[in-house]
Amino acid sequence: MSTANTDSQFNARILRPKQPGNGTHWAFVVLPKEASAKLPRRGRTTVDGTINGKPFTIQLEPDGQKSHWLKIDEVLLRASGASYGDLVNFHIRAAAEEPDPEVPADLAEALVASPEAMATWDTTTNLSRVDWIHWITSAKQQKTRGKRINDACDMLAAGKKKVCCFDTSGFYSKAFKAPEAFD
Repeated sequence: MSTANTDSQFNARILRPKQPGNGTHWAFVVLPKEASAKLPRRGRTTVDGTINGKPFTIQLEPDGQKSHWLKIDEVLLRASGASYGDLVNFHIRAAAEEPDPEVPADLAEALVASPEAMATWDTTTNLSRVDWIHWITSAKQQKTRGKRINDACDMLAAGKKKVCCFDTSGFYSKAFKAPEAFD
């Protein structure tokens, strides 16, 4: 993946999610559209960067508005010295190489059960794998998720390396959005 011209430096306010879930503490920022536009894709993409000078590598999520949002875990938030509501400095750039995505257990199990699907999976790019996983994990119901896993295995077994007809940015389907901020 080319990282040419993907560098951005900007200030953003640290937002607290309205529904953090699981009792964990985390924060997020929505990237300025100009910074997001420099990245190689509107879907999930990994960036290297700094927050108040503290380095990180994070996979950005699409916000459904042709931009991205960045989740900041509690460890990075503490290390950066930032708190909710603070205006902090970010520097980001596309990662030189997209890391291997973590494969959900149910998908991994289905791939193991289908050697043909696994063979194609093993020859896809990391970004294609990210898209397959994103398509599966974006299902709102378990029934839909199960169907997508079965469909993915069928398509992969047939040699299809990319999931088609899936808007990874969420712009057209409105499938993805940044978390709601706590007021």
